[in-house]
Amino acid sequence: MPVLQITDEGFRLDDEPFRIISGGLHYFRVHPALWADRLRKARPMGLNTVETYVLWNLHQPRPDEFRMDGGLDLPAFLDLAAAEGLHVLLRPGPYICAEWEGGGLPSWLLADPDILLRSQDPRYLAAVDDFFGRLLPPLRRHLSTRGGPILAVQVENEFGAYDDDTAHLAHLARLLRACGVDVPLFTCDQPADLARGSLPGFLATANFGSRSEQGLATLRAHRPTGPLMCSEFWIGWFDRWGGHHVVRDPAQAAEELDTLLATGASVNLYMFHGGTSFGFTNGANDKHTYRPTVGSYDYDSPLDEAGDPTEKYEAFRQVIAKYAPVPAEPVPARAPTSGAGTVRLTACAPLFENLAALSATVLSERPLTMEQLGQDFGFILYEARLPVAGPVLLELDGVRDRAQVFVDGLPVGVLERENHERAIAFTAPKDGAVLSLLVENQGRVNYGPGIHDRKGLLGRVLLDGVELTGWSNRPLPLVSLDGLSFAETAGATVGPVFHRGSVRIEEPADTFLHLPGWTKGNVWVNGFHLGRHWSRGPQRSLYVPGPVLRPGSNEITVLELHAAHRALTVELRETPDLGPTEE
Repeated sequence: MPVLQITDEGFRLDDEPFRIISGGLHYFRVHPALWADRLRKARPMGLNTVETYVLWNLHQPRPDEFRMDGGLDLPAFLDLAAAEGLHVLLRPGPYICAEWEGGGLPSWLLADPDILLRSQDPRYLAAVDDFFGRLLPPLRRHLSTRGGPILAVQVENEFGAYDDDTAHLAHLARLLRACGVDVPLFTCDQPADLARGSLPGFLATANFGSRSEQGLATLRAHRPTGPLMCSEFWIGWFDRWGGHHVVRDPAQAAEELDTLLATGASVNLYMFHGGTSFGFTNGANDKHTYRPTVGSYDYDSPLDEAGDPTEKYEAFRQVIAKYAPVPAEPVPARAPTSGAGTVRLTACAPLFENLAALSATVLSERPLTMEQLGQDFGFILYEARLPVAGPVLLELDGVRDRAQVFVDGLPVGVLERENHERAIAFTAPKDGAVLSLLVENQGRVNYGPGIHDRKGLLGRVLLDGVELTGWSNRPLPLVSLDGLSFAETAGATVGPVFHRGSVRIEEPADTFLHLPGWTKGNVWVNGFHLGRHWSRGPQRSLYVPGPVLRPGSNEITVLELHAAHRALTVELRETPDLGPTEE
């Protein structure tokens, strides 16, 4: 493919003026069997480029382990993009935000108690150097200078909103060059942060979702010559647990896109297709109050969570056609979905009766964090003996993020970081009763200084003002459920309990799993971790990609932390429920 040139007048490609019309499509939020389908729908809307972040935390889950297979096979994704005639903007971080767990930074970095992320801290730089040294060599053949689709590579991500250490950005740029990246490099920042986050000698771009002329004018004042580009044009937004489903009027978003393109600027729509943060991978925000993000990353995009065109697809296509060639073909048809109806979960496996099958315990005087235990996601079960009987006050110095409290296996309450809760009173039935604290990581903070977000119990545990010591720590990452022992459900059960049932499907297709009457937990289908369910909403269904299903019997497993539906049923429907929108 031709090589992108940056001139005082703008972009040039193959020695011709070129405008980047791109859309965000994150390979890690789409089932790999569906990558080709999503990419194929980009050109008919008028896109000539797609953008993707790269995940450090999944590609390198441990310092000595690197993965680029299955759903992380980035070279395969890039090959598919090239096959569709699409260019690629690659955003390898190392920090990406993206409403992703920890902003894409691996949790093992936080095992060092005073490491400074996104800085010149030598420990952080050594880890980044190692990551780029593993990630980038397999991607070199995909650079446009070698005939591949990658036009340009981003340095860090919105760094100006975090710090003004240009030396750090310069180090990352040198590292990219040292690893063989010889295509143009660029930074992206919100307009007010351009001076702090851009790098002399490299392309600067701006992120915004409205007031396009104002944002581009700020960019032009910062960079008097060169291309103008909005590298994140926010056409929707993400949702948080306890909020509303955020949508943006298609006509208003299209009008804003028209205003932007009329200036001659290039654009990357954020997002073209949002997809799903499967499993435990959602992020969170903490601006004085912790707010975890839902698993659906629908983002009110031109392609919805299941990859089907929305009203925005046609609206944006009409706008883009005013400024660039758009293929003369119809809007892609919606893919078939299935709705198998009600499914009864007939077997159960209580968590506390299956602990030995899930992991071993680690003993310590004080509770250990997830990072100290070498754990990325999931839960930790902390247990200690209560030295007294009668009424007591339990105080937890740092709950990250939600602690269910049990005494001799019986629930006595919940403490939530989001609500700034740290104390609970209960009656200990006897001296020596077992105190159990099931602590859930609801997603590491992905933006701002809160990214140093360690999980579990971070401080002392006090009982009537006296520190409680002598703990067992049991990591529960729930990577595999194979060891669970299920038995026929005899009646109503109180969580935490795994419930399992099966459903026959003749022709697998995308579907949506609804859990009316359930409270909170996680869902797996055929061992594939869909994500979290929580009755507080707004998200009330989980997207099930068709490739996860198979002809014949399919297994559904639901972890319910509290109260299950009285009939122990879930529903597979043809349509999603992402919750009520804002008034």
